[in-house]
Amino acid sequence: MTNSAQPPQAGRPTANAMRRALRRARDGVALDVSEAAVLLRARGGDLDDLTASAARVRDAGLEAAGRPGVITYSKSVFIPLTRLCRDKCHYCTFATVPGRLRRDGHGMFMSPDEVLDVARRGAAMGCKEALITLGDKPEDRWPEAREWLEAEGYDDTIAYVRAISIRILEETGLLPHLNPGVMTWTDFQRLKPVAPSMGMMLETTSERLWSEPGQPHYGSPDKEPAVRLRVLEDAGRSSVPFTSGLLIGIGETYEERADSLFALRRVARSYHGVQELIIQNFRAKPDTAMRGMPDAEIDDLVATIAVARHIMGPSGNIQAPPNLIAGEYERLIGAGIDDWGGVSPVTIDHVNPEKPWPQVEELAERSAAAGFRLAERLCVYPEFVRRGEPWLDPRLLPHLRALADPETGLARPDAVVEGHPWQEPDEGYVASSGRTDLHATIDTTGRTSDRRDDFDEVYGDWEALREQAAPGMVPSRIDGDVRAALKQAADDPTKLTDDEALALLHADGPALDALCAVADDIRKTVNGDDVTYIVTRNINFTNVCYTGCRFCAFAQRRTDADAYTLSLDQVADRAAQAWDVGAVEVCMQGGIHPDLPGSAYFDIARAVKERVPGMHVHAFSPMEVVNGATRTGLSIREWLTAAKEAGLGSIPGTAAEILDDEVRWILTKGKLPTATWIEVIKTAHELGIRSSSTMMYGHVDQPRHWLGHFRTLAAIQRETGGFTEFVTLPFIHTNAPVYLAGIARPGPTTRDNRAVTAMARVLLHPHIPNIQTSWVKLGQEGAAEMLRSGANDLGGTLMEETISRMAGSSYGSYRSIEDLVAIADAAGRPAKPRTTLYGEVPEERQRAAAASDGHLPELLPLAD
Repeated sequence: MTNSAQPPQAGRPTANAMRRALRRARDGVALDVSEAAVLLRARGGDLDDLTASAARVRDAGLEAAGRPGVITYSKSVFIPLTRLCRDKCHYCTFATVPGRLRRDGHGMFMSPDEVLDVARRGAAMGCKEALITLGDKPEDRWPEAREWLEAEGYDDTIAYVRAISIRILEETGLLPHLNPGVMTWTDFQRLKPVAPSMGMMLETTSERLWSEPGQPHYGSPDKEPAVRLRVLEDAGRSSVPFTSGLLIGIGETYEERADSLFALRRVARSYHGVQELIIQNFRAKPDTAMRGMPDAEIDDLVATIAVARHIMGPSGNIQAPPNLIAGEYERLIGAGIDDWGGVSPVTIDHVNPEKPWPQVEELAERSAAAGFRLAERLCVYPEFVRRGEPWLDPRLLPHLRALADPETGLARPDAVVEGHPWQEPDEGYVASSGRTDLHATIDTTGRTSDRRDDFDEVYGDWEALREQAAPGMVPSRIDGDVRAALKQAADDPTKLTDDEALALLHADGPALDALCAVADDIRKTVNGDDVTYIVTRNINFTNVCYTGCRFCAFAQRRTDADAYTLSLDQVADRAAQAWDVGAVEVCMQGGIHPDLPGSAYFDIARAVKERVPGMHVHAFSPMEVVNGATRTGLSIREWLTAAKEAGLGSIPGTAAEILDDEVRWILTKGKLPTATWIEVIKTAHELGIRSSSTMMYGHVDQPRHWLGHFRTLAAIQRETGGFTEFVTLPFIHTNAPVYLAGIARPGPTTRDNRAVTAMARVLLHPHIPNIQTSWVKLGQEGAAEMLRSGANDLGGTLMEETISRMAGSSYGSYRSIEDLVAIADAAGRPAKPRTTLYGEVPEERQRAAAASDGHLPELLPLAD
C-alpha cells in the first residue's frame, strides 16, 4: 500500500496572502505560481469569490468564440486498443498483464473486427468520436505484445494505431482521437494524417512523484515530467490539436500543482495547439497500491478548475469528466469549465469502469439548470476546425466536413455518420499551379510582400519565443589560450579540445588571420589548389509548406500570391534544359506540401531520369524524407530504398540548421528534431546514398552551438563515411520571420563567416575533405575570402535559386562558369569542374558547358 504519496503540504496561506491573490484574480491581473498555489487552497467564501471571477473569464472567452452560454461535449465510443502497458502507475486499474487477458478470453490487442464492431455501434447511435486509449509501448515490456504485433504484420504499436484509425475513418466515419501515451516527433508525423486530434495527460510536473520509491509514478518511465512535457511540445511543433491536463490528489503539493498548470500554459502559449485541459480528480480504486489514499475532495477540484481558468485565460478550454464529480455539475460550471468531455451511449469508461457516464439528456438538464446550453462538438475543437491547415491534414478534411458545421466548427446535429475514403486509391502528383515563374521573376519583380499575412499566428507566440531565445543569445565568456589553440590546430587539429576549439571560434583580429592561415594550409594539403565547382540546376518544385520554420521566407500557403507548384513535366523540362547546357546534376528540394503524396518524390526523381538518364539526382532533404516516409507508411529505410530505385543519387544534408534542439526549437516550429535528422542521414549512408552536410548560422546561435554541430558531423562521418562535403550556410535575415519578429541577429558578421569556414576545415579534418562556401549568400568577394579561409569548393552554377532570394539575398540566382572561375581567380587559385561525388566530369559534359558558358536558353512556356 502506498502511503508515502500523501503530499508534504505547507500550512494554510495567511488571510492577507489570500485577499491579495483573490483581488488580483478579480482584477484580471496575471497570477504567478505562488499566487496560484495560494488560490488552490481557497475554501468557503474565498472559493466562491475565486469561482465567480473564473466564471467571468470563461464567459468572456465563450463570447469571443461566438458561442456564449454554450457548454460542449463529444459523443464518443471508448476503444481500449490494448490494456498492456510498460508503466506501473500505482493508481491504475486500466493496465493489466497478459495472463489476465487470456483468462478473460481477450487477445493482447483488440482485433480490427472488435474495434470496428464498437465503432459501428457508435456510428449507429450518432457518435462521432472514436477515443482510442491504450497502454504505453507494451511491446517494450511484454513479449506477448511483440508477438501479436509481429504476427499481424505491424512493426510497433503506433503502426497498428495508424492502421486501425484508417479503417475506422473509411468504414464507420467516426473521427479517431488518439491517446497512445508518450509519442516521439516521428510518431506524430505518422499519426497526424489519420486523426484530427490526440491527447496525453501531463498529470503533474512533480519529479518527486516519479523519482522517489513509493510514489505513484515510481517505476514508470513514461511518467517522467520532462518526457511528458516534450510530448506536448512535439505535438505543438507538429500542429496537432492536443488534449492534456492534470490528475489532482495523487500526492502533489499545491505548489507542484500550480507549477504543472503554468507548464501547460507555457506550452499552450508557445504553440497555440493545446485544445483543452482536463482537470481530473483522483478516485482510489481497489486492487491498487493507492487504494488507501483519500479521494480528491470536490472543493479541491473546484478550486483547481477556477485557478486553471485564470491561468489559461478566456481562450482556454477547461473540461471536467462528468462521471467523476458526484453530481456536482453546477459547482463545476460555476468554477469555469466549458466542456464535459467525451460521453458514450455505447461503451463504459474503461479507465474508471466503476463510474458510469451520465446520459446526455441528464447532462443537458444539469447544464441548463446552471444557465448553459449543451452542444455537441467533434473530438477536435471548433477553433481548429475553422483554422484548417496546418492543424488538419488534407486527407481528413472530407471526414471533418461531413460532420462539422462550417460556420461554428461544432458537430452538425443532422450529420450522417458514415465512412469516407481516407485517400484516393491512385494518388497522383498535383497539377502545376501558382507563380511558377518565381525562379525568374524573383530577380526582377521580387516577392509580393516581406511576410505572410498569418505572420502573427502561424509560427507560435513570438513573445514566448523571445523569452525562450534570450538565454541562448548570451555569449559565453571564453578564457582559453588562443595561441596554444592555434599551435594545436597547426600541429594536429584532431586533438583540439573543446575549450581550445571554442577559443578559436571566438578568434578575431590577428588571431583570426592566423586561424584562417592554418585552415588554408590544411586545405592545401588535403585538396591542393584547385577550386571545384559543379554545373547544376536548382529546381525547387514547390514552395507550399506548413511546417512553420521561423527562419524561412520561402514557405507559402497554397493561397498566397507567391505560392507555386511545378508539374512533373515542368520539372523534367528544366532538367532537360540544364542537361543541354552542360549540367551534371539537378538539386531538387521543395516545401512540405500537404497535397503531395509521399510517393510524389519518387515521381519527381523518375521524371528527371526518364527525360535525362545521365543526370545525377541530388534531392530531398531529411525533412522531405521523413515526410515521404510518414505519408506512405514506409520506414525511413524502406522509403530511401524506393527513392534510390526511382533514380535518387544522393541527398542534400539540409534541414540541419544547427544540430542542437535548444536552437532548433527556436528556429523552427515543426521541423524534424536533431535525432531524426541523424537517423535519416545515417540510414541513407548505410544504403549507399551519400549526402552533403550543412550548417546555417548567424541567427540565435552561439559558437558553442557551432562546435557541437561540427562534433556531431565528424562523429557521423567517422561511422559512415557518407558525407561528400560540408556547406556553410550564412543566415539570410532580411525577410526571415524570426528576424522580422525582433528575435534573431541580422545574419553572421564577416568575422563569423571566416571563423566558421576555417573551423569547419580544422574540426572536420580529416573526416570531411571538402568545405564549400556559398556565393549566393556571400557574393563574389565574400566567397573569395572564404576560399582563403579553408574552403575549396564554390558549389554550383545553380541556374535558378528561390530559397535564398525569397529570404532577401542580393547576389542573384545564377553564376556562369566564367563567373565561378573569376571567384577562384580572385582567391589566386585555378578552378575545376566536378561531379556531385567529386569525380571527374566527362569531356562531353565539359564541352557542352563551355559551348554555352552555362547560360540557359529562354525558358520554355510554362503550363497553366
